[in-house]
Amino acid sequence: MTITVIGHKAPDTDSTGSPLIWAWFLSEMRNMPAEAKLLGEPNTEAKFVLRRWGVAQPGIIADVGAGDDVVVVDTNNIAELPAHINDANVIEIIDHHLLQGGLKTKGPINITVRPVACTATIMHDLMGDQAAAMPEAIKGLMLSCILSDTLEFRSPTTTVTDRALAMKLADDLGIVIADYAAEMFAAKSDVSAFSDAELLRMDSKEYEVAGHKLRISVLETTAPSVVLDRKASLMESMKTVAAEDGVEQVLLFVVDILNEEATLLVPNDLVRQLAEASFGATVEGDAVVLPGVMSRKKQIIPALKL
Repeated sequence: MTITVIGHKAPDTDSTGSPLIWAWFLSEMRNMPAEAKLLGEPNTEAKFVLRRWGVAQPGIIADVGAGDDVVVVDTNNIAELPAHINDANVIEIIDHHLLQGGLKTKGPINITVRPVACTATIMHDLMGDQAAAMPEAIKGLMLSCILSDTLEFRSPTTTVTDRALAMKLADDLGIVIADYAAEMFAAKSDVSAFSDAELLRMDSKEYEVAGHKLRISVLETTAPSVVLDRKASLMESMKTVAAEDGVEQVLLFVVDILNEEATLLVPNDLVRQLAEASFGATVEGDAVVLPGVMSRKKQIIPALKL
C-alpha cells in the first residue's frame, strides 16, 4: 500500500514542500512507496517554489479513507486534518508545533516534535547520512521551506539549526539567500487574485481562547498596504467566513516582513479586548500595529487571552 504524506489544510510552503520531501525519502531511501498529497490549493509562494524547482504540484484530497497508511507532517492539530484522519492508519507524525491532542493511532508510532522553525529542518536530521542523496529539487524544497517559515531568519522561531542548514543548502545549490528569499516573498505578497474570504482562510488555524472559538489568520507580506487597503471589505467578510466556518471570530494579522511588525484588524469590541489583554496594546480605531510580532506559533497563539 502506498503511504500518503499530508500536511495541514490551507497549505503554505512548508506544508507543501515537506510532504514532498518525506515522500521522496520514504520511497527512495526506505523502500516504502509514498506519495505527497495536499489538503487544499497551495498559496502563491508555495506555487512559485514548485515551479522554481520543477516539481509537480501534489494532488489535492478532501479526506482519507479507513485503513489508509498516512504520515502527518507540519501539524498535529486535528482541526487542520481530514475529517476521517482517526479512521486512517497514521504511522508517523513529524511536526514543530505545540501538541494539540485529538489524534488517535492504531498502535505505537514514531512521533517527532521539535522546537525548530521548520518541519523540513527536522526531516533533514531524521535522514542522517542519507540526506546526502537528496537531489537538487528536494534540496531546493527544503531550503524554501526554511526560508519561508523563518521569514529569512527574521522570525523569532528561527534556531541555529534552521539557519545553519539553510546556509548549507544554499551553498550546495549556488543560491544567494537574500535574492531567492526576495523572490519567494514577492510571490507570497501577490494576493490580487484572491477574494477577501480566500485571504482570510489562506493561512489560518482554529484555536479556542477563553471559550471563544477563533480562526486566526496570518498574511505575511512585503507589501502590507496592498492588504490593508482592503481593510473595510476584509472586516465585513469576517462575519461571513466566521459563520460559514463555525467560529465566533476571525482574527487577521498582516505581518510586514521587512518592518518586522504585525497589524491586527479590529472590527469589534471582542477583538479590541483580545488585543489589549494579549499584547498590552492601546487600540484606537479599526487596526492596531504590534511591533516585533512576526510569529503566530511563538508570539500570537501563546499570548492570546481575555
